Amino acid sequence: MSLSLNRRRFLAATLATGVLPAGAAGAANRKRFGITLHPYYSYVANIVGDRAEVVPIIPAGFNPHAYEPRPEDIQRIGSLDAIVLNGIGHDDFAGRMIAASSKPKLPVVEANADVPLLPAAGSATRASGKVVNPHSFLSITGSVLQVATIARELGRLDPANAEAYTANARTYSRRLRQLRADALGKLASAGDTRLRVATIHGAYDYLLREFGLEVSAVVEPAHGIEPSPAQLAETIATMRRLDVQVIFSELNFPSAYVETIRRETGIRLYSFSHISHGDYTADRFEREMTRNMDTLVQAMLEAKP
Repeated sequence: MSLSLNRRRFLAATLATGVLPAGAAGAANRKRFGITLHPYYSYVANIVGDRAEVVPIIPAGFNPHAYEPRPEDIQRIGSLDAIVLNGIGHDDFAGRMIAASSKPKLPVVEANADVPLLPAAGSATRASGKVVNPHSFLSITGSVLQVATIARELGRLDPANAEAYTANARTYSRRLRQLRADALGKLASAGDTRLRVATIHGAYDYLLREFGLEVSAVVEPAHGIEPSPAQLAETIATMRRLDVQVIFSELNFPSAYVETIRRETGIRLYSFSHISHGDYTADRFEREMTRNMDTLVQAMLEAKP
């Protein structure tokens, strides 16, 4: 039975009788924590388990990069006890939504408060006056740090469940670290694999650095902004000059210029998931990051002479 159905029955029974239905007290007392992006749904769902409800404020199917707040989504914020935010540029729309909601003082958990942030590459994101890369969730290390911060802050807001949140966060973080260890283990027999890479946009720096790789060139001048013909020609020239071996694009990225680059350079093209589409599920982050790391391992092994 879904929680939304429980809540409807709870409200109907309470209005009719003034008495809590059997079994409804626990569901009614559970906190409701909002999230803005798919990775944060996975983080929070694994932290809270069945002790709280995780509520996406953007319905599945909307692109967070192009999302414009809708009245029904703003209204949903009024039912929350707190919201977990990326907070460094990927979900700036949330601030406007909170301000326009019935809870403008809603407690906010800044997931990236303890994460060492990388400078933006091809991004115009700003946080605390600095230009930073907001895609810290596209790495295991960054994710583990965020999970710890989220668990700590949600525990402060829900002290009755603080110990459970901490224990769940530790278990989840161990699983995430093991995913990275498994990927690195596949590279152990390959020796020193040096790879010169370019990316379509600046989302993957955190992930690539975890595997000792630096980005030599970024195609998009800013995330979601296609390069002009002159910018594209300059980027292609840069890739040739630096002898770039691999380009990482975004999975299901529909752009003609990606194919132009591959045709003009002959460089191998691989795709990462941005973890920003589809249903919200507790296991989505683990599944898609496993795929991303498998793709990276494949690229590194195939580029080895």
